[in-house]
Amino acid sequence: MGFGSRLLGVSFFASCVSCAFAVEQSDANGVVEGGKLDVLLRNTYWNRDYNRGVYDRNTWAQGVIGHYESGFTKGLVGVGLDAFGLLGVRLDGGQPDMFPGERKHWADDTSQFGVAVKLNISKTTLSLGDQMPALPVLNYGDSRLLPQSFSGVLLTSREVDRLEVNAGRFTAESSMQSGARDSARLKSINVLGASYQASDSLSGAVYISDVEDVYKKSYVNVNYTLHLSAQDALNFDLNWYSTKYANDTVSDRFFAQGIQGDSNNIWSLATKYMHNGHTFSLSYEQSSGDVGYAYDLGDGGSTIYLANGYYADFSQKDEKSIQAYHEWDFAADGVPGLTWRIAYIYGYDIDAGAGGEARESEFFNQVKYTIQSGAAKDLSFKARNSVYRNTRNDSGYSVELNEWRLYVEYPISIF
Repeated sequence: MGFGSRLLGVSFFASCVSCAFAVEQSDANGVVEGGKLDVLLRNTYWNRDYNRGVYDRNTWAQGVIGHYESGFTKGLVGVGLDAFGLLGVRLDGGQPDMFPGERKHWADDTSQFGVAVKLNISKTTLSLGDQMPALPVLNYGDSRLLPQSFSGVLLTSREVDRLEVNAGRFTAESSMQSGARDSARLKSINVLGASYQASDSLSGAVYISDVEDVYKKSYVNVNYTLHLSAQDALNFDLNWYSTKYANDTVSDRFFAQGIQGDSNNIWSLATKYMHNGHTFSLSYEQSSGDVGYAYDLGDGGSTIYLANGYYADFSQKDEKSIQAYHEWDFAADGVPGLTWRIAYIYGYDIDAGAGGEARESEFFNQVKYTIQSGAAKDLSFKARNSVYRNTRNDSGYSVELNEWRLYVEYPISIF
């Protein structure tokens, strides 16, 4: 029996269990009455100053991201509808990473509209249509102007207290540079997994995925928080991915440097000490296998639940990396809404083939302020800067650069 057949079997079983324990949706507010419409206005500017003769890139754009989420009809089976609308407009003539097209022929705007029907029984929901799943092995990218989306079916069940089970199949994906349906050329992806909150301090997750003709992934997470006092806590976060590529050439689609192989294992362990608005963190990450860790080949631009990475991912072949960061929440000092993170990552032992061992590093700064009250409440300003450096024999990720990303975001709740 194949993975897809097993997935459908598990989904059917979960649905049957839900029916067995179902209660009438007496608390449903109705499709319209329980609905909400939110709009996010996102203005962003990117500047990438490359070294070693590579052309610089500048992008300035305005995005409008609308989300409608309905309630459910009353009765044993609740029916609802979710929808989203996306619009991105270029505000300059630079070379963007956020719009479809080719060099010197970038589109001036991009847009997309999606709808999903949802069915709810007890604490189990089945969504069919266009969605933005956020799972460790299938996570839509939202780091640029507009978010990605996927078309398919996703079952989410919370019948057991503290346990969430997910099973789904998607057959189309929009990339972060295009609003076109299936612009990422996804054939299909099957996902199955669960997360469990064992206590207020301990949680875990196990997920698997199969991107057709690309790769199969397994993911495990364990997260534990030790509460030392009312203002002090120590957190440990372990993440692990195992990837089996469909063939030796798939990895070259991601690394684009003639790097080929069929397997990767990567894990990270992050420790955080939190005290009165301050977070101090140390983390270690290690990659092994034939090639590095690849993602966004059908499973979304944020499918990298690992500790070390901002501009760079620090996930190349045999790479080891360490990170130290300090994050300051100024609310404890009388300035609510202001946060600042400063971080440094050093990657080493990268297998650069004939080039020997390579190294890379990133110095990262991010400041964000969110207005707390008044007519402009929730309006936020964010500035992030990355200084990325690597040895000349490291061609697996990027050439050296200095990058700025500026964001102004204003969420509006219509109803």
